[in-house]
Amino acid sequence: MRHRAAAVAALALAAAPIVGAEAEHGAMTPFAGDVGNAIWTLLIFAVVVFVLGKFAWKPILGGLAARERFIRESLEEARRDRREAEARLAEYVERLNHARSEATAIVEEARRDADAVRRRLEEEAHGEASRIVERAKREITLAQEGAVHELYEVSARLAAELAGKILEREIRPGDHERMIREAIDQLGEEPRH
Repeated sequence: MRHRAAAVAALALAAAPIVGAEAEHGAMTPFAGDVGNAIWTLLIFAVVVFVLGKFAWKPILGGLAARERFIRESLEEARRDRREAEARLAEYVERLNHARSEATAIVEEARRDADAVRRRLEEEAHGEASRIVERAKREITLAQEGAVHELYEVSARLAAELAGKILEREIRPGDHERMIREAIDQLGEEPRH
């Protein structure tokens, strides 16, 4: 505070020769004319500087310091928030990449499972088809054997009837059955083609 007042007084004393030179040329200045008037002007100026220093400059400087502190704190908080946001962004990017890799792994596993199920179903279908073909072959063989057996019986009956007509005698039912069996046995002994 004393330094400010001393600086103002030194400035006023340094300006006095300049003011006196201007007064000689007829310019209007606060120092023109009367020395008493100049002393009162300097005294009023000093009182104004003192009052401003005592009551105005402190609140103004305090307000400016508070404003500077607020700006500094706001900048620091903004930096801190930015670092936190960047850290969160990096964390979210990492989580997103991890989720993508997990999703890719799940899709790949699902593809492998689907391929395995498809192969298993194909194998089961081939096996079932083979069983159906084998069963059909057995049924065809059985049907063929049945048809051949029936053909033998019919052929034997026809042969017996034909032989009976040739002999022109009546064959008794027991003879008839015996002849059929013998014919079937003979046909069964012949090689099959």
